[in-house]
Amino acid sequence: MEKNMKKTVKLPENFFLGAAASAWQTEGWSEKKESQDSYIDLWYKENKNVWHNGYGPAVATDYYHRYKEDIAYMKEIGMNCYRTSLNWSRFLTDYENIVVDEEYANYYDKMLDELIAQGIEPMVCLEHYEIPAELFKKYDGFASKRVVELFVKYAQEAFKRYSHKVKYWFAFNEPVVVQTRIHLDALRYPFYQDSKAWMQWNYNKALATNMIMKVYKEGGYRIAGGKFGTIINVETAYPRGNSPRDLEAADKYDLFYNRIFLDPAILGHYEEGFFDLLKKHDILMEYTQEELEIIQNNTLDWVGINLYHPNRVKGRTTIVHPEAPFHPDFYYEEFNMPGKKMNPHRGWEIYPQIMYDMAMRMKNDYHNFEWFVAESGMGVENEKQYKNESGMIQDDYRIEFISMHLDWLLRGVTEGSNCKGYMLWAFTDNVSPMNAFKNRYGLVEIDLEDNRNRRLKKSAYFYKEIIEKRSFEIETDEEVYK
Repeated sequence: MEKNMKKTVKLPENFFLGAAASAWQTEGWSEKKESQDSYIDLWYKENKNVWHNGYGPAVATDYYHRYKEDIAYMKEIGMNCYRTSLNWSRFLTDYENIVVDEEYANYYDKMLDELIAQGIEPMVCLEHYEIPAELFKKYDGFASKRVVELFVKYAQEAFKRYSHKVKYWFAFNEPVVVQTRIHLDALRYPFYQDSKAWMQWNYNKALATNMIMKVYKEGGYRIAGGKFGTIINVETAYPRGNSPRDLEAADKYDLFYNRIFLDPAILGHYEEGFFDLLKKHDILMEYTQEELEIIQNNTLDWVGINLYHPNRVKGRTTIVHPEAPFHPDFYYEEFNMPGKKMNPHRGWEIYPQIMYDMAMRMKNDYHNFEWFVAESGMGVENEKQYKNESGMIQDDYRIEFISMHLDWLLRGVTEGSNCKGYMLWAFTDNVSPMNAFKNRYGLVEIDLEDNRNRRLKKSAYFYKEIIEKRSFEIETDEEVYK
């Protein structure tokens, strides 16, 4: 027997399939005022040479002008929902006094109306790396409680403006990322290493999330079926082996990058001993008992989880320099597992079982809390090489990626995990931090050499078919000896 048998995977009732993006990665700078730079815009302007081929958020995919065209493609594919962000830096002209930019707000109104008219549920994230540059420079962003306060006020203004149209709201996308790249690893502009500031950002973002939940539920902004959540990028940490040191390495990795946001959002508190650990490493943030009570009393309705690849770690084999600033890798080293399946285009491991493992984790460790996959996808460089005679990208590798990940996710749902849907990153190819348009993730191609014109890839038709049939076929992974 040379070929595996096929099996049919069925989607549960009411399980949604959509795709995601963000404002800064799609809209471009059209009509943006000079004073409305976000952190991302500031980084691009100050450090443009690190962005692949110089592409950044300036034009992006020009969604600001072409949203009707893109939404028509969403409708053609049959997507249930589309997640994007509201650009905080553009929604307001005065961040301290919460003055709305009517021009941008009107664009956003029309864009939401178009989604709704085409039967696509909008899902709106309040911050996807779009913290206003002004607040970043003045306060070091979320290092400051003042910025927490201003973020909550902005959220309330967004609810006032759009909550009659938007059922699903989220505080942050990947709240750990910006400060980790800037303050922990000093890999991104302005390259200012400060582990304590990193932890303050982490805590303040968790606090802001639950503060906004309080505003959402008490302010009358929840329409029928409405939910408020946040979107957390979980890098599932697998230990090299089952030795105590490897297990501790994976546990600490998970604590500092994953549980640091999962726990306050879902459970309403940090685990016992966490603050003592922070004190030991001299990175304990400023907090009050009152804030901890706000977190405790305002847990979220659901969470989105971004899942791309596993992280494999082992116990340290070397000692960290005694004068080095604290980094979670005090407890672990990366483990390069021999034989792992790699995406040759992106350098990330492909391990679809992360879906099932996360599903079981939500069921067993988080009281079967409601969740969905908010991002999953595969980035490929130079996709043009896979075009057929008619010019369509034959991205069979993406079809295989989606199939395998959905299959493992749905095994978890079958076993009782409270997962409501799967969203692909991304709807169209779009700009990523530094990588710009280098790695393509979209169901829809953006052709930079042809005026950013759009064309559906083969995977878009595959996605359309799954949505229509509510099922797909996949080769079984039973043992085949050859």
